[in-house]
Amino acid sequence: MTDIRPWPDVAPALVEVAARRAPADMVIRNCAWVNVHSREVIPGTDIAIKSGRFAYCGPDAGPMIGPDTRVIEAGGRFLIPGLCDGHMHVESGMLTVGQFARAVIPHGTTTMFVDPHEVANVLGLQGVRLMHDEARIQPINVYVQMPSCAPSAPGLETTGAELGPADVAEAMLWPNIIGLGEMMNYPAVVAGDASMLGEIAATQRAGKVVGGHYASPDLTDFPAYVAAGPADDHEGTRESDAIARVRQGMRAMLRLGSAWYDVKAQITAVTEKGLDPRNFVLCTDDCHSGTLVNEGHMNRVVRHAIACGLDPLVALQMATINTATHFGLERELGSITPGRRADCVLTSDLVTLPIETVVAHGEIVAERGVCLVPPTSFAWPEASRRTVNMARDLDAADFEIAAPAGANRVRARVIGVVENQAPTKALEAELEVTDGLVEGDAAADICQIALVERHRATGHVTNGFVSGFRYAVPCAVASTVAHDSHHMIVVGTSRADMALAANHLRALGGGVTVWREGRELASVPLPIAGLMSDAAPREVAAAAEAMVTAMRDCGCDVNNAYMQHSLLALVVIPELRISDLGLIDVTRFEKTELFVGR
Repeated sequence: MTDIRPWPDVAPALVEVAARRAPADMVIRNCAWVNVHSREVIPGTDIAIKSGRFAYCGPDAGPMIGPDTRVIEAGGRFLIPGLCDGHMHVESGMLTVGQFARAVIPHGTTTMFVDPHEVANVLGLQGVRLMHDEARIQPINVYVQMPSCAPSAPGLETTGAELGPADVAEAMLWPNIIGLGEMMNYPAVVAGDASMLGEIAATQRAGKVVGGHYASPDLTDFPAYVAAGPADDHEGTRESDAIARVRQGMRAMLRLGSAWYDVKAQITAVTEKGLDPRNFVLCTDDCHSGTLVNEGHMNRVVRHAIACGLDPLVALQMATINTATHFGLERELGSITPGRRADCVLTSDLVTLPIETVVAHGEIVAERGVCLVPPTSFAWPEASRRTVNMARDLDAADFEIAAPAGANRVRARVIGVVENQAPTKALEAELEVTDGLVEGDAAADICQIALVERHRATGHVTNGFVSGFRYAVPCAVASTVAHDSHHMIVVGTSRADMALAANHLRALGGGVTVWREGRELASVPLPIAGLMSDAAPREVAAAAEAMVTAMRDCGCDVNNAYMQHSLLALVVIPELRISDLGLIDVTRFEKTELFVGR
């Protein structure tokens, strides 16, 4: 993040301004001050800023205006704190940190808590350090959580790199590390695994926050997981999930991403059950570039929470001060009060939340949807652009699924996509056998899925079946974004198109591509770790939109189907997933056979 001097260093200057003995750098006049500490709106307020921090909040800051003071006339509009995203992954935006920041600044986001475990699974500790270093030079606050699980499920997947307690302990010494990223390997935590508990201990010794990820409190031993130290969780999809987490002393993070619509089902814990809203935090988790450019970021989440019945001031608390308090930064950001970083947003309405002027660190960074700060300069090394390591080009035969000897029909396990949610269903289906090969069933919405190993060039391909995309023509979609191991996922109704799509991504160096009947329909190049692009947000968003349109042209009308596609290898969220080691039953955390009874 850009340099902002510590509060003790600038306190004398803040006092001089607040005491009317020195001019402010900026004064925002006649605003309706949204105070998230007292949960009230105070009209007719002036806000004075000095050295990138708030110095004064109250009536009549006229004496603080000098010849060089920049004056913003609010005209009675609301002044809210800059919005904070409590949990998210930059890589899901298909953008580098700098380009992601440029995409969200016009939407009023001034603080992000990012977990780069996608890059960690490809490039290891070096990749995390690169994300950390790029985050430090941004014009907004971008704090980094050290990834905890690479791999997320040891023994069930193979990643490009591995991290352990020694790596976590080292990262805790870096200046911009705020805590430990989501602890996804909850079975290992509950089992007392020394490595996972060692990572948590290293974080706690550093006095930092441990992020949580427990698929469902209904699973066995949730209290044991909480006892180990995770302090928040964003995986809830039901009211009971939020209640269970808060009762155990965790913060419930409610997410609205590009494909995760989990706020509405959980916010009733506050609006209907009356739970204390201080223990609830809003976040995005995963937003792709099209969502960021065309729909918004944390402003979108706040608007959605309000539309779900939440009081606007409570929604703003959940996107500002609650987040800051959770990470131990309440005295640094999250509110418009003296001493805090001068991050704020002018808006004319608290319900529809138009983002009209954005101030970060005391500087105007966006006005009426336009980012006013230039791109930061950060060079990703060449090695980070050579990560699609396939042994060879593939052909249609690599995607053939041989039936058991003599079988005319088989009963197969099928990954069932759940629209707008991260979990999948473990389905079963009777499938036909033709010339010894098991075929999908277009009428039953069952097509093939394959995971292509791309870290160690083993040439291995894992094949299976998936339902829920509704593809209606011969086609294939391939992506090197495949949470969390980030091999290559290929889904299709045509084995020939699956091979073409996979080979195209190999040549491209990573990304997403859609093919139909032997022809490329759309591609999103993601050359950095096969996950991100350093192109401008609108350019990447346009390519992503073309990709979504191409998927729709193939019959897929699932909301944000690409995000669902990218999670099919996430072997820490139930019920059924695919990895380079086979089909994974995530309810039992063990490999399972493709064919039932085998």
